[in-house]
Amino acid sequence: MPDEACHPSPEPEPYDPERQDGEPSGYDAGGLVLVSTPIGNLGDMSFRGIEALRAAELILCEDTRTTARLLTHYGITTRTAPLHEHNEDAATPRLITRLQAGARLALVSDAGTPLVSDPGYRLVRAAIAAGLRVDAVPGANAATMALVLSGLPPHPYLFIGFPPPRQAARRAAFARMRAAERAGLSATLVFYEAPHRLAETLADMAADFGDRPAAVARELTKRFEEVRRGGLTALATHYAAEAARGEITVLVGPAPEEVPAEGDLDSMLQTLLRTQTVREAAAFAAQATGLPRKQVYARALALRGEA
Repeated sequence: MPDEACHPSPEPEPYDPERQDGEPSGYDAGGLVLVSTPIGNLGDMSFRGIEALRAAELILCEDTRTTARLLTHYGITTRTAPLHEHNEDAATPRLITRLQAGARLALVSDAGTPLVSDPGYRLVRAAIAAGLRVDAVPGANAATMALVLSGLPPHPYLFIGFPPPRQAARRAAFARMRAAERAGLSATLVFYEAPHRLAETLADMAADFGDRPAAVARELTKRFEEVRRGGLTALATHYAAEAARGEITVLVGPAPEEVPAEGDLDSMLQTLLRTQTVREAAAFAAQATGLPRKQVYARALALRGEA
């Protein structure tokens, strides 16, 4: 289990809407509320989040065992039920029926803000489509915390989530991102990654994005929190020698300004043609390089024929 704050937090006072700015929370009404939870340190749970979980009739959890530790810490006795990628489609119609009957349901993920690389999106879409009330309690998020600690430009930024686990698909995804950068995208890129793939992913990033400034943040808010900053090549070398543990966020600095060169066309097209049709690859490459579309299409056809 991950390291966490060892000292129990004091029991929070009941939330009093009259002492707050804005409108009362409305948790006594039916609807679905998305509650952000700590990403490691249990002391980061908000008073509003605690109130929402206590007021709910049922808490939907990515993993009920993980959420049970949080609920026990704060003395919350609300019943829980699992909602994860394997049962969300089947469970959603039943949950919508409960919400339509006036139920108060809360949704949490194992850590951080629900729906951000976590289950719940299909349920929220269905609730909105049914005209049901959907609220949210803001809180911790690993991507934004890593961003502000990285030393990289904080805006604009593009949250990608997890890159594909297989190298061929991952390299193709990075190549499409580079093509978008050549077409004008300039943003800090934010990824999540599993510890056992970190070194390989960093090496692929260095190959596709170049040796730009980057950062690896892991175990945020926990006892062994680490933010390592440097070039992608140096980071790949470090984590190839020292295996990482825990929850990991990888950040890559914006692409430097560059003038697309015609000599880059073949390598770009060859990468795009692995996953796209000739027409799709040519359209993307033409936009990225600024070359005439007919010229790029003809070259794509030639490369496909050679392959």
